[in-house]
Amino acid sequence: MDKYEFQKRTKQLAIRIIHVSNALPKTLAADVIGRQIVRSASSVGANYRAASRAKSTSDMINKLKIVEEEADETLFWLEILAESEIVPESRLKDLIQETDEIVATTVASIKTLRNRQSSITNRKSYD
Repeated sequence: MDKYEFQKRTKQLAIRIIHVSNALPKTLAADVIGRQIVRSASSVGANYRAASRAKSTSDMINKLKIVEEEADETLFWLEILAESEIVPESRLKDLIQETDEIVATTVASIKTLRNRQSSITNRKSYD
């Protein structure tokens, strides 16, 4: 998957979460969770965009770590919505799966970048 496709996926995640948040019941708990999940989900896409413009491999890894944290937080809030029965789990299943895939893809990218970075460092030490 290229960076533009992943940018699109992370933006769509935020949009889908906004729709879920707007459909939440008007209770204190739902309002608090709604605000939190919109912040974390929108941060996923914004920080991935920033990572795409990183100035170095280390900068990219640091920005992708933020993407990972925010996506995992979004997953947490989706789980809270389901487990507290504010939203039926069946309505959130696809969104949970997509968020989980975004976390996994981000973690894999971080590992790849770290491996690439360490192999470059190792090559330089042999030169």
